[in-house]
Amino acid sequence: MTEKNGELDNFDRKILDVLAVEGRISITDLARRIGLSKSPTQARLRRLEETGVIRGYRALYDPIRLDRDHVAFVEVRLSDTREKALAAFNAAVLRVPEVEQCHLIAGAFDYLLKVRTAGMTGYRAVLAEKISTLPHVSNTSTYVAMQAVKEEGVTPVAPSVIE
Repeated sequence: MTEKNGELDNFDRKILDVLAVEGRISITDLARRIGLSKSPTQARLRRLEETGVIRGYRALYDPIRLDRDHVAFVEVRLSDTREKALAAFNAAVLRVPEVEQCHLIAGAFDYLLKVRTAGMTGYRAVLAEKISTLPHVSNTSTYVAMQAVKEEGVTPVAPSVIE
């Protein structure tokens, strides 16, 4: 980031592009890839971390190997959408480990959840015992994913072509 205005420059963007794909790359290799020496690359990386541009690093797992390959998207409608009700729902949904993502939506429903479980039986239990009991939930609609075409950290398996 440039010192003057906090804007990202081309080197900062290159660092972010490389780290998005290779989060465990060494500083030496990162510097070589972006075209800077090691010290300025390290300083830029530290600044990106300290300013919150880089929020952290994580391991990406294979959901199939962990028996969590069932993905459902759930539309959630609340009975009350005042700030206090939204805050109660937000706090409660954070405690449901099967919910990978939760987004407040402007549209015909209030929230869109991405839920990952071992299978339909597991999903039904999560829906009945966890999601439906969250504060102010009035109804839900479920859409089951048949295949992940593009998903962060997951390399999809190409389906066989039927001739």
